[in-house]
Amino acid sequence: MNQALTLAFDVYGTLIDTHGVIIALEKHVGNTAAEFSQMWRDKQLEYSFRRGLMKNYETFAVCTSNALDFTCDYFKAPFTQQDKNDLLEMYRVLPAFEDVKAGLVRSQEADFGLFAFSNGSADAIEMLLTNAHIRDFFLDVVSVDEIKSFKPNPDVYNHFMKRAASVSTNTWMISSNPFDVIGAVSSGLRAAWVKRSPDAIFDPWGIEPTLTVNGLSELAVNINKYLNENPI
Repeated sequence: MNQALTLAFDVYGTLIDTHGVIIALEKHVGNTAAEFSQMWRDKQLEYSFRRGLMKNYETFAVCTSNALDFTCDYFKAPFTQQDKNDLLEMYRVLPAFEDVKAGLVRSQEADFGLFAFSNGSADAIEMLLTNAHIRDFFLDVVSVDEIKSFKPNPDVYNHFMKRAASVSTNTWMISSNPFDVIGAVSSGLRAAWVKRSPDAIFDPWGIEPTLTVNGLSELAVNINKYLNENPI
């Protein structure tokens, strides 16, 4: 396999649908389940950013649990501790997006080296990918837990390249999260933003993704087209 080009796939929100808990939430918060899920996700990321800046590291699972507590308080939702535990356990077995498997197959057929690269701990990511039946596509799982920080800290992207034995010019971050794309580009990587929704907005920082794709199924062909037009 030609692994000259390395693809680092974000996991939560890119490979794995973090809103897969909405159906479970509906029995607790009814028609506010989607709003509840979005706030939970937003707070989860906020807490990881804050911990990264404070250098007060806890795992992504702790950020997720703290974010759930906040969201329950905000919505005044009648969750028992067992309800919360059940939701947190569900977060370990969320589904992949529908386009993921086809996109990974095509990326593998293009002879790219595929890695999962996540804010989550390695054991949580291994479980997620295994339950979603996509673990075998990846050469390795790289977790920020190994250096006790979070994306978009530049040290995290440098750590990934060391673990993947890659260099910035040959490494692409694949993410649905604008902060992750901006962090990767700022660290010298190329990056593809996965914009599944036409309503998704990219942060107006003056730092643009190398590519924008509407789903992973079109990723490999667009990367190859970009490389043909912009040789390394």
